[in-house]
Amino acid sequence: MTMEPFKKLTAIACPFEKINVDTNQICPTRFNKLPVNDPYLKKVMFHDQRFTRNGEKKNTQFIFNQDPYTKSEIIVADQNWGIGSSRESAVYALKSFGIRSVIASSFGDIHYNNLTKNGLCPVTLTQNACRDLRQQLIENVGVKITVNLEAMKVITPNGTEYSFEMHPLKRRCLLEGLDDISLTRKYLEEIQIFEANHHRSKPFLKIQNSN
Repeated sequence: MTMEPFKKLTAIACPFEKINVDTNQICPTRFNKLPVNDPYLKKVMFHDQRFTRNGEKKNTQFIFNQDPYTKSEIIVADQNWGIGSSRESAVYALKSFGIRSVIASSFGDIHYNNLTKNGLCPVTLTQNACRDLRQQLIENVGVKITVNLEAMKVITPNGTEYSFEMHPLKRRCLLEGLDDISLTRKYLEEIQIFEANHHRSKPFLKIQNSN
């Protein structure tokens, strides 16, 4: 399966000021086993803050239930985004809502990796940069910002540019839309050559067919 490449995104960004947002908030445990194509996943992100427990009544005070943030594709968070459980379902929930990038001053390590493996772009900026960016979004409701992975920059509403870093392999996979399987297939010829040479040099390691 090939991911949608992430190169440059200009979209509505939501200023989300809570710290220590764990994956159980993003995706409550009871939704962990929903299949990735389940239509209910669109309601799962922050489900228990957006809705009553059974999902029937909407909390109109919660930011992701308010226009224009119902159309957000970028979240500008604070520190310790995605800490806690390693559940990949938290990323499925974000993606199903429409989120394609999360900007924060720090991330839970596993959640950060899960984001990149599903085509979402995590951006680490300083706490001051995140605070400044959120303030600009609060003052200009519905304004769009740009996350440019090719240039490794975030462009704010007032034109300020913040540079960020990312591991070269993670960046390449996002730019080219490569998940773990499609990345491995890129090296299929080299793998096959290695295996053939390995078996020739060590024939005693070959597994005999019991049939």
